[in-house]
Amino acid sequence: MHYVYIIQSIDNPDRRYTGITVDLKKRLLYHNSSMSKHTAKLKPWRLETYIAFADKIKAQEFERYLKSGSGRSFAKRHF
Repeated sequence: MHYVYIIQSIDNPDRRYTGITVDLKKRLLYHNSSMSKHTAKLKPWRLETYIAFADKIKAQEFERYLKSGSGRSFAKRHF
Protein backbone atom coordinates (compact mmCIF):
# COMPACT_ATOMS: atom_id res chain seq x y z
CA MET A 1 0.00 0.00 0.00
CA HIS A 2 0.99 3.61 -0.57
CA TYR A 3 -0.01 6.11 2.09
CA VAL A 4 -0.61 9.83 1.68
CA TYR A 5 -0.27 11.32 5.13
CA ILE A 6 -0.66 14.62 6.93
CA ILE A 7 1.39 15.26 10.04
CA GLN A 8 0.85 18.13 12.46
CA SER A 9 3.48 19.90 14.54
CA ILE A 10 2.74 19.39 18.23
CA ASP A 11 4.37 22.67 19.27
CA ASN A 12 2.90 24.64 16.34
CA PRO A 13 -0.52 23.05 15.66
CA ASP A 14 -1.21 25.36 12.71
CA ARG A 15 1.71 23.81 10.81
CA ARG A 16 1.16 20.65 8.80
CA TYR A 17 3.16 18.63 6.32
CA THR A 18 1.81 16.33 3.61
CA GLY A 19 3.82 13.43 2.23
CA ILE A 20 3.72 9.94 0.77
CA THR A 21 5.25 6.68 2.02
CA VAL A 22 4.88 2.91 2.14
CA ASP A 23 5.77 2.73 5.87
CA LEU A 24 3.95 5.23 8.11
CA LYS A 25 5.72 4.38 11.38
CA LYS A 26 9.17 4.60 9.83
CA ARG A 27 8.32 7.87 8.07
CA LEU A 28 7.01 9.51 11.27
CA LEU A 29 10.22 8.50 13.05
CA TYR A 30 12.16 10.03 10.15
CA HIS A 31 10.38 13.37 10.57
CA ASN A 32 10.78 13.36 14.36
CA SER A 33 14.49 12.53 14.22
CA SER A 34 15.37 15.71 12.25
CA MET A 35 16.40 13.74 9.17
CA SER A 36 14.07 15.76 6.94
CA LYS A 37 15.24 19.33 6.35
CA HIS A 38 11.64 20.35 5.60
CA THR A 39 10.24 19.28 8.98
CA ALA A 40 13.20 19.37 11.40
CA LYS A 41 12.50 22.87 12.76
CA LEU A 42 8.90 22.11 13.71
CA LYS A 43 9.30 18.76 15.45
CA PRO A 44 7.83 16.91 17.24
CA TRP A 45 5.17 15.76 14.81
CA ARG A 46 2.06 13.63 15.22
CA LEU A 47 0.15 11.76 12.55
CA GLU A 48 -3.05 13.65 11.85
CA THR A 49 -4.52 11.48 9.08
CA TYR A 50 -3.57 9.13 6.28
CA ILE A 51 -5.22 7.66 3.21
CA ALA A 52 -4.17 4.28 1.79
CA PHE A 53 -3.93 3.63 -1.95
CA ALA A 54 -3.20 0.37 -3.71
CA ASP A 55 -2.13 2.32 -6.80
CA LYS A 56 1.11 4.33 -6.49
CA ILE A 57 0.16 6.76 -9.28
CA LYS A 58 -3.17 7.62 -7.63
CA ALA A 59 -1.39 8.18 -4.31
CA GLN A 60 1.09 10.54 -5.98
CA GLU A 61 -1.70 12.44 -7.69
CA PHE A 62 -3.63 12.82 -4.43
CA GLU A 63 -0.50 14.02 -2.59
CA ARG A 64 0.09 16.58 -5.34
CA TYR A 65 -3.53 17.73 -5.03
CA LEU A 66 -3.28 18.09 -1.23
CA LYS A 67 -0.21 20.28 -1.67
CA SER A 68 -2.12 22.64 -3.98
CA GLY A 69 -4.14 25.60 -2.73
CA SER A 70 -7.50 23.91 -3.17
CA GLY A 71 -6.12 20.69 -1.70
CA ARG A 72 -4.94 22.48 1.46
CA SER A 73 -8.43 23.98 1.81
CA PHE A 74 -9.96 20.53 1.33
CA ALA A 75 -7.69 19.06 4.01
CA LYS A 76 -8.55 21.80 6.51
CA ARG A 77 -12.26 21.16 6.05
CA HIS A 78 -12.16 17.36 6.09
CA PHE A 79 -9.23 16.23 8.24
